[in-house]
Amino acid sequence: MNDWRLAWRLARRELDLRFRGLRLLLACLFLGVGALAAIGSLTRAIDTELASRGSAILGGDVEFAASQRAATPAERAAMSRLGTVSETVRMQAMAVRGTNSVPIELKGVDRAYPLYGTLALRGDTAKALDANTVLIVPALADRLGIAPGAQLKLGTASFTVGGIVTSEPDRLGEGFTLGPVAIVSLAGIARTGLVQPGSLYESKYRVRLPTGASPTSAVDRFKAAFATAGWETKTRDRAAPGAERFVDRMGQFLLLVGLSALVIAGIGVGNGVSSYLAARRGSIAALKVLGATSGIIARIYVLQVAVVAAIGIAAGLVAGVLTVPLIVWLAGEVLPVAPRFTLQVAPLALAAAYGMLIALAFTAPPLIEAGRIPAAGLLRGVPGERRVPLRKTLPWVVGAGAAIVALALLTAEQPALSAGFLAAVAGVLGLLAVFGWGVRRSAALLPRSRRPLLRLAIAGLHRPGARTGTLVVALGLGLTLFVLLAAIRTSIDANIERTVPQRAPALFALDVPPDREADFRRTIEGIAIHPVIRTVPAMRGTITGYGTTRVADLKTLPEGAWALRGERGLTYSATLPEGSELTAGRWWPRNYRGPPLVSVDERLAKVLDLKIGDPLTYTLLGVERTARIASFRRISWDTLGFNFVMVFSPNAIEDAPHNLAATIDLAPGEESMVMRALLPRFPSVSVIEVRGVLGQVRAIVSQMATAITAAASVAILAGIAVLIGAIAAAREARTYDGVILRTLGATRRQVLAVQALEYAFLSIVLSLLALALGLAGAWYVVTQLFSFQWLPDYAAVAATLIGGAGLTMAIGLIGAWPILGARPAQALRQL
Repeated sequence: MNDWRLAWRLARRELDLRFRGLRLLLACLFLGVGALAAIGSLTRAIDTELASRGSAILGGDVEFAASQRAATPAERAAMSRLGTVSETVRMQAMAVRGTNSVPIELKGVDRAYPLYGTLALRGDTAKALDANTVLIVPALADRLGIAPGAQLKLGTASFTVGGIVTSEPDRLGEGFTLGPVAIVSLAGIARTGLVQPGSLYESKYRVRLPTGASPTSAVDRFKAAFATAGWETKTRDRAAPGAERFVDRMGQFLLLVGLSALVIAGIGVGNGVSSYLAARRGSIAALKVLGATSGIIARIYVLQVAVVAAIGIAAGLVAGVLTVPLIVWLAGEVLPVAPRFTLQVAPLALAAAYGMLIALAFTAPPLIEAGRIPAAGLLRGVPGERRVPLRKTLPWVVGAGAAIVALALLTAEQPALSAGFLAAVAGVLGLLAVFGWGVRRSAALLPRSRRPLLRLAIAGLHRPGARTGTLVVALGLGLTLFVLLAAIRTSIDANIERTVPQRAPALFALDVPPDREADFRRTIEGIAIHPVIRTVPAMRGTITGYGTTRVADLKTLPEGAWALRGERGLTYSATLPEGSELTAGRWWPRNYRGPPLVSVDERLAKVLDLKIGDPLTYTLLGVERTARIASFRRISWDTLGFNFVMVFSPNAIEDAPHNLAATIDLAPGEESMVMRALLPRFPSVSVIEVRGVLGQVRAIVSQMATAITAAASVAILAGIAVLIGAIAAAREARTYDGVILRTLGATRRQVLAVQALEYAFLSIVLSLLALALGLAGAWYVVTQLFSFQWLPDYAAVAATLIGGAGLTMAIGLIGAWPILGARPAQALRQL
């Protein structure tokens, strides 16, 4: 205890309040911990907001949903026994005003709606709807140029606009829509004539439970009574599962990127501490001469580093907390909800723990080394005269590293993803470290050049005390991230801008009556020049079992089994659909009349471990059916055509009432003419312009790319901090070399040229490695994770790489500038 008190008195006297020499340590921890704190706090705040508003977001405490049918009297009676019930119907439709038409999400509500929250109108609160009134959102009012009191046609009926909706309480729980929302009463839905046998609509029943009732128990009782009816259920605890999954997974990804940035910053922390201790060599030598033990010296600088690290971590936590409201304000409507400002303790504690472990892992070696170098070596100024055995430093580094990995895996929603990500980062860092060792060895083996400046630049890569390994890791990682981001961003942009528009249809049409298909085609062909029209039967159903497994018995769905979440599109076909490639099994004959068969997407088959001949159980219109798997298909998902996970033999489902869906390929500019021609003849058909869908896709992808770029920018900044730290740590040796060169007659320009050649050599060699690593990583992300084509803009990638290399050289030369101002006599006395 007395040793620690003495160490603290000495540490406090020497510690500069301006943190001279330890600013890099402070900056690196501030940057890494701040990123982690901001990401974790934002994710947790959104999750908390979604949970607290669960009933309002869902529209009830529990929800039961089914497609293409209403609840039977027995099902409705069972719901009523649970609590107060509100029924809604939603479907795609067309809102028509004169010659203008807009695809909309039509929503029919009963008098009990909403059970939670308030349906607010501009300047008023919504009252009970009558059969002739429609409420519209501002986007629809703007597109049609209408105001309350105007007339609007939906299906075969006319409605009066009763108000502009400013707050729809269950909007988030309703999910993605292909148009602005219009709300009518259930009686109004009946007037439109849009709900017919075979129409694609969804019935939802929200229940407000008595106080204290368990939503899970209510759902379990209902599903036990109607196990094969195909009802999709939600509770207030998971009111918006899609939004929660997106937030959690994006948060997990960004957290891993932030953790990687902190690991990279840790290298800068180590460099900064090494540089600081090198500058304190005289003080350490004096303390040793006066009788201080290695333990005392280690405690002095451990305390100093601990104080500065604690300040950096605390400042990072504060910055992370304060950044959350700024992100919410900047993101606007991008976030599913706007969380309230609250202090999220768990993510802050996690960020602080990561910061402390990183500081321990990277500061332990230089701190231990500082206390064990003999006073004579310190006084002579011989760098690296005596290295500390690995057995002294390795336990600290390995222990802290193991704790970081364990913490990351224990707190991860997807441990396998986290493990793979961290393994990839460790692999890249290890490869760069080995490459740095190779550069140093290669430079030592090169023949001596006759050109003095070139010879000195090459010698600088392998001289004693050279920080070549650290420089290679810092530069290589930064350049790799530049290439990775440029390749991913340009490749995704190219897929959206070039591939999808060329292959996507101009229009989608839903609810085309099968008996009027020929008239539908003639109407389009009478207006458009050489249109291409494709139609398929369209239904909705739920997978309830596969093989010997019942979906209801699964506690968690297999990773990638998204088709098991709720209802999916169903269709049948006598021939292999366009855009599909058979990869296993056989297609059924045209006039097949045997047992029902189904063809399944090969990716889903792999996730669920399906085999040819396995049974697949599904619910259609409340009736459970079974078909045998006949084949697997590879689907071209990027066509934006009809891509069904399951395609059945006609005899499996053609007996169910259904309509057709259609894709329509047109020449540019024909969309509006075709829509105007179709609407009077087919008022029940909903027509959607693909251009609007693509706009939403572009916006979503752009938002994701922006988030990824922002998170990766933190890693790039950390890489720059590492570079600055490596330059600072090597400054003493470089100052010594510069002073000797100037003493021997070299000019400042020549000294600077040596530095420029050294960094140019490193940048050129590392650019090739970074190009390979970055393109390989980007290829995996684009083709394997996003299933896009590999279409990077190599010119943009090269420009980004050159810009990154130029930035690297600029930082290196700026770091070398103070060396030119060192006075030989003063520098030699200090050395």
